[in-house]
Amino acid sequence: MSDPASPEGATGAGFGRVLVAVYAIFALAASARSITQLLTKADEAPVAYTLSALAGVVYVVATWALATGRRGLALVTIGFELAGVVAVGIVSVADGGLFPDQTVWSDFGRGYAFVPLVLPFIGLWWLRRTAGSVPRHA
Repeated sequence: MSDPASPEGATGAGFGRVLVAVYAIFALAASARSITQLLTKADEAPVAYTLSALAGVVYVVATWALATGRRGLALVTIGFELAGVVAVGIVSVADGGLFPDQTVWSDFGRGYAFVPLVLPFIGLWWLRRTAGSVPRHA
């Protein structure tokens, strides 16, 4: 068991374990869905499916960063996730033709009960909440 005060344990301990689990589920779901979509029907919505694959990569990296205490990388990936879900959400609502099939970030994550919209806020909150548990020199 890692020490919650260590850089390795701060973001992945306590509630962080639940957060890491949720990110891992989204990493698997977004990656698997986008790979399937790209392999079977990429010509139907190439922009949407490529962005979905990008979301899968972001979730994988964010999961790893949170689980291993890499705060800077977690901040960057979760910030990118937030920008992505907002940008893709706006574009998909404004021009549904680009997103004829649901993706993880389209319509602000409506197909995933809006969890993709809420998750980065929780992730950023957790990074801020656990910031004091990391030694200043680390």
